[in-house]
Amino acid sequence: MEHSSSSHKAKHSSLEVRDLRITIVNKYGEKLVGVLHETCSIELVILCHGFRSSKECTSLVSIASALANKGISAFRFDFSGNGESEGSFQYGNYHKDADDLRAVVLHFIRDNHVIRAIVGHSKGGNAVLIYAARYHDVHTVVNISGRFNLKRGIEGRLGKDFMQRIKKDGYIDVKNMKGKIVYRVTRESMVDRLTTDVGPACLLIDNKCRVLTIHGSDDAIVSTEDAIEFDKMISNHKLHLIEGANHDFTSHQAELASLVVDFILEDRKGTPNQVPLCTRLDESFKARL
Repeated sequence: MEHSSSSHKAKHSSLEVRDLRITIVNKYGEKLVGVLHETCSIELVILCHGFRSSKECTSLVSIASALANKGISAFRFDFSGNGESEGSFQYGNYHKDADDLRAVVLHFIRDNHVIRAIVGHSKGGNAVLIYAARYHDVHTVVNISGRFNLKRGIEGRLGKDFMQRIKKDGYIDVKNMKGKIVYRVTRESMVDRLTTDVGPACLLIDNKCRVLTIHGSDDAIVSTEDAIEFDKMISNHKLHLIEGANHDFTSHQAELASLVVDFILEDRKGTPNQVPLCTRLDESFKARL
């Protein structure tokens, strides 16, 4: 694991937050790059980005800052094939995203953190729900704008004839307005998406696991119908629609961050928080110099 650091004061707080760049290796041998907002707390929240996004997603940065103001550390990272992390970008990869998240969770458990919650935006929302269905070691999950029906939304990006094209050529190159290829959808990655069924996964989430779904009422990318489906399928679930918010909560960042933090704090009773983790990190840095 690699480290580098900088520090700043959390807004509206005398708490010093150290931003640490951390690299974690997933089970495929790929390096995942992330930023740890270290508050010297034993508690940690892991933040997951969406499709073709990164750890620099505005919503994740806003939530990490809001958590730090409450004295809770946060880690936002790039899934493999995205941002600064190694690996090739894939259109599907829902289960591999959950594998990446597993590597991150295990790393911080070994580092004596308590994983207070996992939070995902858009495709990252699917990752945290699939994780919760597979494993039962994190008991607070926040799904922000996740998609319930993965068969939806494909035509909007690839066109109505996407299946014919991908069967014919084996792939579809998605281009920007200037005609530059921005990513390739392979037959394998399409199959991965079409065969990933979130519904059965939701039924496997332990009823002791608290799940919050937040969705914007004006989301033009993922319908509010998806949020309602999550509410029907997950036993211990709370749904909150933010009126007027779009998929990225462009004009609703403060409200989004507040909702996420408040939900996480509801389940915080009795957890020891401040521990001398920073002292141990300082020693770790010295050992590497």
